[in-house]
Amino acid sequence: VARRGRGVPARRPAGMEAAELRVGFVGAGRMAGGLARGLLRAGKVPASSILASAPSDKNLDAWRESGCRTTHCNLEVLQESTLVFLATKPHVLPGVLQEIRPAVGSHHIVVSLVAGVTLQTLQRLLPAGTKVLRLMPNLPCVVQAGAMVFARGSGAGDGEAALLKSLLSSCGLCEEVPESYINIHTGLSGSGVAYVYLFAEALAEGAVKMGMPGSLASRIAAQTLLGAAKMMLESGEHPAKLRGDVCTPGGTTIHALHQLEKGALRATVMNAVEAATIRARDMAED
Repeated sequence: VARRGRGVPARRPAGMEAAELRVGFVGAGRMAGGLARGLLRAGKVPASSILASAPSDKNLDAWRESGCRTTHCNLEVLQESTLVFLATKPHVLPGVLQEIRPAVGSHHIVVSLVAGVTLQTLQRLLPAGTKVLRLMPNLPCVVQAGAMVFARGSGAGDGEAALLKSLLSSCGLCEEVPESYINIHTGLSGSGVAYVYLFAEALAEGAVKMGMPGSLASRIAAQTLLGAAKMMLESGEHPAKLRGDVCTPGGTTIHALHQLEKGALRATVMNAVEAATIRARDMAED
């Protein structure tokens, strides 16, 4: 099982992943399923070592098809797992934590995916000293291209953080951050996926307006976004530098960018990130 005490070297949990780590999911929705598929596809954890719980069979069928074990009992997940992901709806979580609290032990690592629930709240509702971390993924985790950030509670050490980062690297980019960044991540990346879809739709519609078939325009728009993102990640260059590289004096791109600037695209997107971040903060305080 995963590391039980602070004296164990930080590398040990990561080295035990595939063979011995038992992973549980309390809640079996789309995001939980995406993370599980990432672990399975990367060979991080065998399907037989994953157990998911949900009130009904609605979401559990897909888990069974992947070879994972399922249950309707949340306590069973705690009894059978060392690393436990909490993936319920926010309004359900307090009741779930009250239910599982008696089964949470010092050997458990508890990772919450639940939006708007702070580490302070999680630590208050779980036994003192519980190794708890808060993870905020985004929807592309489902296709192993997610952007995730996590923060650790006072009971979680370097070993737990290293284990989580090692496991979730199979689902995309995974970074440890101060908890105050989690709401910003929601505005930037959680909600940001929708901004990109809106931009992709507009790109494709522009091409349709000029005479290209819609299905072809959508595929080219998607590939354009994918390629631009890959260049940003692999080059490490600032986006302004990469944008400048595309522009030639008097060319097509600078004429197009002028129209985007006149439409205040940059300021509008910044406002969108700000609005979503503020809303995430408000939801956490409700």
